[in-house]
Amino acid sequence: MIRVGITQGDINGIGYEVILKTFADIRMAEICIPVIYGSAKVAAYHRKAMELQPVPFNQINNAKDASVNKVNIINCINEETKVELGQSTSVAGEAAYKSLERAVADLKNGLIDVLVTAPINKHNIQREDFQFPGHTEYLEERFGTHGEKSLMMLVKDSLRVALVTGHVALADVPKSISKEKITDVAIRFETSLKRDFRIGKPRIAVLSLNPHAGENGLLGSEENDIIIPAVKELQDKKILCFGPYAADGFFGSGEFSGFDGILAMYHDQGLAPFKTLAMEDGVNFTAGLPVVRTSPAHGTAYGIAGQNKASEESFRQAVYMAIDTFSNRVEYDKAYANPLRKLYVERGGDNEVLDLTKEE
Repeated sequence: MIRVGITQGDINGIGYEVILKTFADIRMAEICIPVIYGSAKVAAYHRKAMELQPVPFNQINNAKDASVNKVNIINCINEETKVELGQSTSVAGEAAYKSLERAVADLKNGLIDVLVTAPINKHNIQREDFQFPGHTEYLEERFGTHGEKSLMMLVKDSLRVALVTGHVALADVPKSISKEKITDVAIRFETSLKRDFRIGKPRIAVLSLNPHAGENGLLGSEENDIIIPAVKELQDKKILCFGPYAADGFFGSGEFSGFDGILAMYHDQGLAPFKTLAMEDGVNFTAGLPVVRTSPAHGTAYGIAGQNKASEESFRQAVYMAIDTFSNRVEYDKAYANPLRKLYVERGGDNEVLDLTKEE
C-alpha cells in the first residue's frame, strides 16, 4: 500500500481543517497509509475549535512504524506551539517549515512514497534554510540533483494547465520567456502527460503572451518572434502542439476542452481561469521531478480559518492524484523498461512471447 506523507502547512490556516475532514472518512485509510507530519495537539485544537468529527490518530516516532488502516501522525514541532487562527505569524512559519523538512527527509529516504502538502504562507515560512517562492522551487532544489526541472501543473480531470514561468513578477515575464524555454517546458509537459497521466499522444495548446495573440505584431512581437517558432520546432519533433491561442477566447469559448494540456505563459494567465473552473477540487501537481508531490489548489484561507467553512474536496483530490500518479509511473516505467520483451508473434494460432534478448 502506498505511504502518503502529509505536511501540516500553516497551522493558522485551513490546513488542519481539510486534513481532518478528509480523514474523518475511514475509507481513506483503506486506500493508502497516511502519515501526517505535524502535531497531534495542534490537530486536536483545530478539531475542538470547529467541533469536527474525531479522527483517531496513531502517534508514531518514525514513518517506518506507520500502521495500515490507521491515520498516523508524527509530532515534529514543539508541543507548546501557539495557534492563532487567521493570523500570519513567525511561529506558524517555523511549524510549517519543520513539518516540510521532516517529510522531505523521509521521502528522500524512501520511508514514504509520495508527498501531499497543505498550504503554506510564502512569507512567514522564509528563513535562512528556506528562501524560495514556494513548494515547487524548494522541491526542485532538494530533488533535482541530476538536473531535473520542476514543472508546476494545475489539474482537474481532463483540464491540465502548466506554466512557462511560475512565481515571477508580471513585469519580468516578457524577458523570462524564450523559444528555448517554451520548447523545454512543453517537452517536459508532454513527458508528464504520458508518464503521470498515461495519455498516449497528448495534444497541447500553447497560449499567447499578448492580447489577441499579438494581432500580427500590432500588440507585441513575442508571438511572431518567440512563441510561433517554438510551436513550429515542437511540431517538427512530432509533438502535437498547437497555437498560440489568445487566452480569453480560448477559455471563454470552451475550446480548452479539446486538449489534453494547456501551456500558459505566466502564472495568472493559467491559474485565474483554472481556479474559476476548478477551485473546489483542483490540484496543484509538481511534475518533472523523480518524486510525486501534490497539493490542494487553494491557499491558507486565513479569512475562514477556524470557522468550519473550508471544503476538503481539493485536498482529498490531491491525495487521490498522488496515489494514482505514483501507480501510473510504476506501470509506465515497467512497460517501457525493456520493450523488446513485450513483442508478440503468432505461432500455430497461439500468442507467444518472442524474447529478442536471448541468444538462440
